[in-house]
Amino acid sequence: MSLCRVGIGQESLRFTDDNASKPCVIGGVIFEGIVGLEHDSDGDVIVHAICNAISSLCGVPIMKGLARDLIAKDGITDSMVYLQKGLVYLYSNVIVHVALSVEAKKPPLAGKVDVICAKVAHVCGLHPSQVGMTTYGGSGLTDVGCGEGVSALCLMTIDG
Repeated sequence: MSLCRVGIGQESLRFTDDNASKPCVIGGVIFEGIVGLEHDSDGDVIVHAICNAISSLCGVPIMKGLARDLIAKDGITDSMVYLQKGLVYLYSNVIVHVALSVEAKKPPLAGKVDVICAKVAHVCGLHPSQVGMTTYGGSGLTDVGCGEGVSALCLMTIDG
């Protein structure tokens, strides 16, 4: 009998200064004309949230350990690399579903949902139908809702 478990991960980051040249990367997609998010990596909040969901399932600090080491030792800032390496810690567990919820006043995400889901599915070895994503533009109640950053939440279901 297999055991189904759910991990949760979250990430929220502010945009860099308007003068910064760092690109905005969300879910592996570059958003032209939008400054990037503050982080030592590319600041991909969706991928960071997925990595944090993996950490909640396996107890290995992907973002606080593995990613920091890759940045410090090898200068790797591509968050998809952290995800690829973090997936190893799920061992024989099989990802069943990845659910994403993203709050962002900017950039407009609705038109990129399918592309983001496909990218996440590819890296995780899933069919795109196994990755779902909702977006919310914010209501002005939080800094993110006022357009100062982006927040992502991930629920990852595994079987094994």
